[in-house]
Amino acid sequence: MVSLDLSGIVETLGRPWPWYVAGPLIGSMVPLLLIIGNRMFGVSSNLRHVCAAAMPGGTGFFRYDWRREGGWNLSFARGICGGGGLAALLLDGSDPVALAPAAQDSIASLGIRDLSGLMPREIFNWGALATVEGLVIMVGGGFLVGFGAAYAGGCTSGHAISGLADFQLPSVVAVIGFFAGGLISTWLILPRLLGS
Repeated sequence: MVSLDLSGIVETLGRPWPWYVAGPLIGSMVPLLLIIGNRMFGVSSNLRHVCAAAMPGGTGFFRYDWRREGGWNLSFARGICGGGGLAALLLDGSDPVALAPAAQDSIASLGIRDLSGLMPREIFNWGALATVEGLVIMVGGGFLVGFGAAYAGGCTSGHAISGLADFQLPSVVAVIGFFAGGLISTWLILPRLLGS
């Protein structure tokens, strides 16, 4: 019987990858998509593909060949979910997310002290959802992200990776909007919501 030792792979995947590995891997997606004839890359359009697959006789918006137009993106989304599931099973998550000391101090000034795991438990938990602040952050934020992706014609990965690489002006405008929204949320909205 052959034994499979995954400890080296798990250890490698559990550490941050250097920019010179991760950057080219992400950047190689655009030429790869152009080679296979698919110029769309992102996650937000998958909701439409799932609805078209689940309701083949639905409204005109969902009547199209979702396998041809969205098969690749659906596979990409399945890979994201599968990778997240594997990470949850194989990586212990005991190491906190690597943040600069200045970022840790800034987050602590908002009353967030538990930096273990992937997201702050003081904000993202079921108890926080019962508060006005938690409802605004999770439900309101989720609605705004979904609305923004639909209104902008794509999400951050679609615009910032494939849209910019394809020299699309709407993607430049969208990415500027993403950064402006992130800065406004970080420096103006979040401190008011968390009472700091």
